[in-house]
Amino acid sequence: MVPADQLLVKQINKSIVLNTIRKKEGISRAGIAEFTGLNKSTVSFLVDELIKEGLVREIGPGESKGGRKPIMLTINEKGGCVIGVDLGVNYILTVLTDLVGNVLWEKRIDIKLGEDKEKVIDLLMQSIGEAVGNAPATVNGIMGIGIGVPGIVDYRKGLVLMAPNLKWKDVPLKEIVEERFKIKVHIDNEANVGAVGEKWFGIGVECSNFIYVSAGIGIGTGIIINGTLYRGASGLAGEIGHVTINIYDQLCGCGNIGCWENYASERALLDYMEAQLKQGKEDAYINNETIGDLNALRIIDFARRGSSIAIEGLKEIGRNLGIGIINLINTFNPEMVIIGNTLSLAEDIILPEILNEVSKKCFVYKYHKVKIRTSTLNFHAGAMGAASLVISKLFAHPEF
Repeated sequence: MVPADQLLVKQINKSIVLNTIRKKEGISRAGIAEFTGLNKSTVSFLVDELIKEGLVREIGPGESKGGRKPIMLTINEKGGCVIGVDLGVNYILTVLTDLVGNVLWEKRIDIKLGEDKEKVIDLLMQSIGEAVGNAPATVNGIMGIGIGVPGIVDYRKGLVLMAPNLKWKDVPLKEIVEERFKIKVHIDNEANVGAVGEKWFGIGVECSNFIYVSAGIGIGTGIIINGTLYRGASGLAGEIGHVTINIYDQLCGCGNIGCWENYASERALLDYMEAQLKQGKEDAYINNETIGDLNALRIIDFARRGSSIAIEGLKEIGRNLGIGIINLINTFNPEMVIIGNTLSLAEDIILPEILNEVSKKCFVYKYHKVKIRTSTLNFHAGAMGAASLVISKLFAHPEF
């Protein structure tokens, strides 16, 4: 019997080899040994195991530096599939990816604000079931399901402790999904998974210190420090949407008064639009009959077509996003702030307002010009991040 410590060392070395192949696509066995410092025979043995497991494949000879041409290696994208789910407050976006993050299938379902828990979970199960049904034949089948949830999550237990905008409390979502599909499930806060998605597949790939701001119905943040997702003492860091910015104003769904997301979220945009229309503001594109049907995507579309109310509403949200981002920059001094989720789709309208607020009022920004960008993954950051929860575990990635 092989001692437990030797098995651990082998697994660590195997993960190092697999990650090196992922990062240095098109690398030989000798190249891995040189890059990692591992013994050549150890590398060769581990690579052979990974090929047998379907996670790595040979892609042919590389250039020779004298002698026999080396055989180059890459991750076998057909080694398995992963399901990622962005469970939003008013939508569910599900993606099916291969092991290198290529999207093979996706589906978005809109859900009503305030929909009851059982209905939302039923729609979630339907979405995952469709993803399972659309998975192609691979060596290892579906290797995991990742789910991002808008609320406070015990990611170790897969328990949704509180999701104010969904009105969920103590929901054992991991257990529910695993019981149904018999597939390993990983669950985390949707802003955390958005940050992981940006780090793996988006604009944050080459960035070690950044903050991802998920600006949807609510606001959440995922914080990457020194290449690692910062979770805090008990895994609950990042709930900056519920930082108080006005101690005398309206009640938030979390029970606090005057939270940032009351002023800078999709819900705040809807409230602004409704207030303007109820005051009788005239607009060539929007009238009182459409109030109940408005959502952020429709408002952005109206703004693109020239609606003055929609444009001013998005500018107001941009200014308010800027106020919160100032606090993030002053606190964390990141290299970059990445804005994702629905409101990032109005980049051309909200980003100038954010930059203007930050440049005028941010103390740290005067000395360090933090990059402020919108997500390159756009609306897919959460779903791709959820898939990354699984992929990072498969690769035993030390960063997450």
